[in-house]
Amino acid sequence: MAESVINSLGIVEDQDGENGSTDDANLHVELNVFRAQWMSELKPNSASNGGNRGLSSRAADLKRKQELAREEKAKELFLKAVEEEENGAVYEAIKYYRRAMQIVPDIEFKINYSRSPDPDGGNENDMDGEIEDLLAYFHQQLTLQDNSLKICVPEVDMAQMHISALPPEVLMYIFRWVVSRDLDLRALEQLSLVCRGFYICARDPEIWRSACLRAWGRSCTKLVPFNSWREMFLERPRVRFDGVYISKTAYIRQGEESLDGFYRAWHQVEYYRYLRFFPDGQVMMLTTPEDPLVTVPRLRSRNTRVESIMCGHYRLSQDTDNQTKVFVVVSKRKEEKVAEYQRISRFCRRNPAAPETEHSFHVGLQLSSGGRQSFNKLNWIHHSCHITYRSTGETVVTAFDLDQMYASFYFARVKSYTAFSERPL
Repeated sequence: MAESVINSLGIVEDQDGENGSTDDANLHVELNVFRAQWMSELKPNSASNGGNRGLSSRAADLKRKQELAREEKAKELFLKAVEEEENGAVYEAIKYYRRAMQIVPDIEFKINYSRSPDPDGGNENDMDGEIEDLLAYFHQQLTLQDNSLKICVPEVDMAQMHISALPPEVLMYIFRWVVSRDLDLRALEQLSLVCRGFYICARDPEIWRSACLRAWGRSCTKLVPFNSWREMFLERPRVRFDGVYISKTAYIRQGEESLDGFYRAWHQVEYYRYLRFFPDGQVMMLTTPEDPLVTVPRLRSRNTRVESIMCGHYRLSQDTDNQTKVFVVVSKRKEEKVAEYQRISRFCRRNPAAPETEHSFHVGLQLSSGGRQSFNKLNWIHHSCHITYRSTGETVVTAFDLDQMYASFYFARVKSYTAFSERPL
């Protein structure tokens, strides 16, 4: 019985061994099949990846072409809107503007506004590069027809008189009114952008020569070393007339001690100095704690009613070291002195004696440029008070030390100063 059991156990063990070896073989076969299938699938995947890349590149090219087509359509609509606006059809122009911006929101910044050259207007090669002498080129363009210079030609037929019908002398006189006696050459430069004829008129040497004579007087009779009067006016150091020079001073001052002696007040003091120059050599100077937003509009006219303002004259001086200096002499107005004298006599039983002294202030400044603007900074180099006694004619000079209380002047352009023209150049 025991032997039969042992034999049966042996048979079972042999069968289990055979089954284990069979399972191992099957697992091996399955692994090999999986490896083979996996290796076979790698090649189709790589081909499909290459196809995907090709599809993505084609999709990108298609998207780029669609964007270019949309941009071209938007440009066409935008230029159509510009044309309608020039013709006076504002409502139609608005519709085209809206459609163009719906397609490309920033289409305005993607348009090249330069016009293509006229095929009947001469040599086209000059328009390909930068034109060196634009003035001579415009002269050539305007004299192509009838061999006569035409300032401008109306683009469309008009029932009213066009400005091109005016004689050149009258047109130049209008240009002098644009410049005015305040030397608003900035407006002249803007006027030159209207058309080629206005560009030529704005480069007239007589206008720029008159502006130079008004700015520097007799000291600019010679054109050397500049090539033109316009170049002299733009590059030669000078004070500017289309605004005001402002200097801000701020400091901390110790106040009085409190009654109980526990603390002492400190005061922050701020005030401004203003300098307004005029082309005829006059100057206004004002020291006040008021903000520039309040004071600057009141300095537009030289006949301002601002109290404590000082008026006088100035001159430019250029040293051998090429540094331009501005010397200013200012004093109170005579009417203010008379008003002050009457105010004093009102509270006095006897009439006080007429003022026997005259006070004037002498200021020396050095002109320089800072940042993008030209001639926009004035640095202090001298400040003194001159007291003249009428009885003896003696003059006492008191010079002030230039410390941190003398901040530099910086120019601020004021559009309202040149908004109106009172007299021509």
